[in-house]
Amino acid sequence: MPLPIAPEDTELTVKKILADEKNKRHFENLGILVGSKLTVLSAVGGSVILKVQGVRLALDRTLAMKILV
Repeated sequence: MPLPIAPEDTELTVKKILADEKNKRHFENLGILVGSKLTVLSAVGGSVILKVQGVRLALDRTLAMKILV
């Protein structure tokens, strides 16, 4: 399921990233890789706030839709 519709406050595993190489590298720099663990803290409005490796990140909904968990 895409990240914006994933349940909040639950540890999730990234299964697939549907993005071009530029965005995949961007996600990789943020610590979002296939197999990595993350938690959706909030998915209200146009942003998705998540926790990856102890760090809070905010992604816009368009980018977050490319991450499948």
